[in-house]
Order: sequence, then C-alpha cells, then structure tokens
Amino acid sequence: MMTPFTGLNSVRRLLCLGAHSDDIEIGAGGAILRALAEQKFMQVTWVCFSASGTAREAEARSSAAAFTGGQADFRIHGFRDAFFQTQLPQIKEAFETLKELKPDLILTHSQDDRHQDHRLINELTWNTFRSHQILEYEIPKWDGDLQRPNVYVTLEPDVVDSKIELLLHHFQSQRGKHWFDDETFRSLARLRGLESNARYAEAFVARKLVI
Repeated sequence: MMTPFTGLNSVRRLLCLGAHSDDIEIGAGGAILRALAEQKFMQVTWVCFSASGTAREAEARSSAAAFTGGQADFRIHGFRDAFFQTQLPQIKEAFETLKELKPDLILTHSQDDRHQDHRLINELTWNTFRSHQILEYEIPKWDGDLQRPNVYVTLEPDVVDSKIELLLHHFQSQRGKHWFDDETFRSLARLRGLESNARYAEAFVARKLVI
C-alpha cells in the first residue's frame, strides 16, 4: 500500500537518485533545500550512479554534503557514463540494496528524459519501488525534453539563490559549459514559478499520487 503524501514537511525518509554527479542538484536541489528546512530530522539517502573513481567524485561528495547540511547517507557508484544499458544487471543489484530504506518520497529522473542513463534510472526506480511516492525531476539540456509537470514545489528567492550558488561552487568542472550558469537555472525556476502562481518553483511529474 502506498503511503499517502501530505507534503514535504511530512517526509521522514527521502531517497534521491541521480545518474550523474550534478543531476539531483539541478533537478531537485531547491526542493531538497526547502524540505530540509521544513523537516529538520529527515533521513536523506543520496545516490549517484556514475562518479566513483572519476575526477567528479569529490564534486559529487561535497555538493551532496552542502545541499543536505552534511546529514545525507551518500552512496556513490562507478558505472560508466552513457553506457548504463550495458551494465543493467549490476545497476539493478545496486537498486535492490535500496529497498530496505522504505522511503516516504523518492526523487528520480523523468521517464521522458532523452538521456539513456536517465531513462534507465527512472525505469529501475519504478521497477524497484512499486508502492512508494515518486516524483520525477527535469534537467534542461539541448535535447529540448523538458516535462509537462503536474507537481510544483514553490521556492523563495533565497532558496533559488542558494541552489545556484551551490551548483556553481561545487561543480567547477562544468563551468566551461555554456548552459551551466545562473541564467539557465534561474530562468527555468522563474518559468515554473509563473506556471504555479509563484515567483520561483521546481517542477515534477507524479505518475501516481495518493492523498
């Protein structure tokens, strides 16, 4: 039976899933900052599937610690970027170890994301957690595959500022990419805010929602 979802302040166990080292932060960093502000004793498990043993591992670790105030159970894997489909049995085994967490809320990639690694993480999320509340986040990129969301988490301006500052500070390796900047992240938050009658927001898809 799926536990009814009554808002971020009711979440006691949060599971964040990202294929790459900055995915969770880009897609749901503001919601995570807000959730932790509203629920001080939340247990956060943060899983990155592809940064272990790479130059981006330190970035992933420091960013997860910063976004969660150092309270996350951070788990990192070294699956090969862009080749997740060829490593499906091993990634599936990694998901099986997460069942015991019994999360109240799971943040994961969008089913409609065109990046093959992202789609696989989404598929295994739904395959593994069949009676849990799942919100799918979006990541802006050149593919033009942003979602048609149905759940919005409104954000105060200072939360958006903090999200962007943390992203730019912790992911120095990405700063050379033309899209990885304040304008990209703030403009999407502003657009989603417009759609939700707020100044800023992050948007998600909930394919099942029990209230």
